[in-house]
Amino acid sequence: MKTPWFTEEHEIFRRTVRKFMETELAPHAEEWEEQKDFPNWIFKRAGEMGFLGITYPEEVGGSGCDYFYKVVYCEELPRSGCGGVNMALLVQSDMGSPPINILGTKEQKEEYLVPIIKGEKICAIGVTEPNAGSDVAAIRTTARRDGDYYVINGTKTFITNGARADVITLAAKTDPDKGYDGMSLFLLDTDLPGFSVSRKLEKMGMHPSDTTELVFEDVRVPKDKLLGEENTGFFEVMINFQGERLVAAISAVAGAALVLEKTMEYVKQREVFGKPLSKFQVTRHKIVDMLCEIEAARHYVYHCCWLFDQDKNPAKEVSIAKILSTEMAVRVINQCIQLHGGYGYMREYGIERAFRDARLATIGGGTTEIMKEVIGKMIGL
Repeated sequence: MKTPWFTEEHEIFRRTVRKFMETELAPHAEEWEEQKDFPNWIFKRAGEMGFLGITYPEEVGGSGCDYFYKVVYCEELPRSGCGGVNMALLVQSDMGSPPINILGTKEQKEEYLVPIIKGEKICAIGVTEPNAGSDVAAIRTTARRDGDYYVINGTKTFITNGARADVITLAAKTDPDKGYDGMSLFLLDTDLPGFSVSRKLEKMGMHPSDTTELVFEDVRVPKDKLLGEENTGFFEVMINFQGERLVAAISAVAGAALVLEKTMEYVKQREVFGKPLSKFQVTRHKIVDMLCEIEAARHYVYHCCWLFDQDKNPAKEVSIAKILSTEMAVRVINQCIQLHGGYGYMREYGIERAFRDARLATIGGGTTEIMKEVIGKMIGL
């Protein structure tokens, strides 16, 4: 069916991404889930395929494509069967690196953004702390100016790619007395003395991705690693959140749709009381209800993607999209488990893993409750 969003070129790209996910990543999904890890060659391979710089300018090694190529990429990611890998790749392309593209000097882009897009350097975003999640202004990590350096002290937690990152886009307080007006962003190389990974965290889902606690003890970062201007970091973090939340929304819808697709195949084959599950009215109605939820969320997300592609900052719309899509995905996948019966609870079918992985999306990048607060303020409540 023709749509106003995707051209034939988009669909050619979709076939390329799908083939990569299904042939190069999916065969290893179970192995990586068991190991709770995956090899770093994935970043390099994704870079070679052009997946890490889809919308970035050509002068830094990107493809300079419109945002709907990114939509295609995010929609095909779930076919890898490995939410942890998907998360790591999205942190690389849509969370840790956008501030470098927006704020970085030519030298910073050449040193960091170019190799990140190639997959030669792995990046992470360092914002969340033990006592500061959605309340970004409450971070306590400090960056004190000392001559030609900033001396950084503090801790970060829930950092995806934290154990394998070469560079962290780090938020720290350069003027703690100013609250959110005293925050700055830095490019911190993880080979600097004083940086350490205190531990890798055990999680409900996304097992292959490394989620870590980081410690900074008198880490001396050269002043030319300041990203953008001093004390303007809070606003850049807030803007960066829109892209992060949008890819979460796109991926949530696509993940739910893929699970429903597999569930429809299952209920056509599974016989109960002498006939396929799909022939029971209650089954058909459940599936139609789920399809309606998916399609409604999908097209609202497309609208938000169009707004985002117009260089707008649609914070209200993106927040609505994140709520709709991520909460929907949890409901839909939960219902799909139910339709699978006991098999849905078994690991071999992958449905329970999809549910565990999907559960993060209502929390990461801003919880559903925080999204409601953002929307409430924007509509004058």
